[in-house]
Amino acid sequence: MSKDQEQTAQTQQIIEQSFRDLKIAEKDSHKGQNGKLLIIGGSQLFHAASKWSLDIASKIVDMVFYSSVPSNNCLISMWQKGELDQQLNQEAKKNFWQGIVISRKQIKNYTEEADCVLLGPGMERGTYTARLSNRLLKKYPEKKWVIDAGALQMINPNLLNANCVITPHQRELEVLKKKDLRFSQENYQASSICLLKGPNDQIFFGQDFKQLALPRSIVLKGGNAGMTKGGTGDVLAGLLAALYCKNSAVVSTVIASYINKKTGDYLFDSVGPHFNASDLVDNIPKILWVSKKQKT
Repeated sequence: MSKDQEQTAQTQQIIEQSFRDLKIAEKDSHKGQNGKLLIIGGSQLFHAASKWSLDIASKIVDMVFYSSVPSNNCLISMWQKGELDQQLNQEAKKNFWQGIVISRKQIKNYTEEADCVLLGPGMERGTYTARLSNRLLKKYPEKKWVIDAGALQMINPNLLNANCVITPHQRELEVLKKKDLRFSQENYQASSICLLKGPNDQIFFGQDFKQLALPRSIVLKGGNAGMTKGGTGDVLAGLLAALYCKNSAVVSTVIASYINKKTGDYLFDSVGPHFNASDLVDNIPKILWVSKKQKT
């Protein structure tokens, strides 16, 4: 067996073990027992990004708490209070917000209540994002974190520990490497699990996971031209964070990457590259359920 074949076989074993370990909602469970996720994201410029994260998370966990910029919160609250006309009300309920909207002043309380926090989808790079992100990570080092996009670019890498999963694309990882050489793709030495997004995802398991006898990294192949659309990374981050509420960082990262790509390939077989992030959201639950049954 060649080295490439050995690596492929090892990756497949990790995927199958992750599915065996994957926890899903139990039939006798009650509201809140299957996960509470806080999403902090969105901005005036990238108002839709956190929507995709929220939409997929709401299909996985029991409760999603959402904090965004005032303009996004205002739209959601108007719908909740019945201040939009009936048509907009129905459209918002059908397509938009599936979570509990909170203000930035409530972030502390809901960070403590949530099982996991997704920080960053749609957040702009800037002083405010840096202050908020670093303050939260410093205050809650034991919390489960998934850090994405704008927050990831502004974070102090010294605050990233084994409870954090980061989801950079190539350029974002290079930004981290400039701040801290432990985040080098060639010699990854950081504590956090890193899901490097690309045509083939590469998962670095981090120094604190050596006791699990995992390789330094694995590559999950798949995906297609349709996955280049905006929002697919936000779906991935939302799925990962939702799974992380009740699963380990390893299981959540492996399953999220695998299912995101598997769903993209499923859609490509049906419509070629002509699908978007919302199509991923709609089809991920089916692919996740079928894959779980096939591999356990």
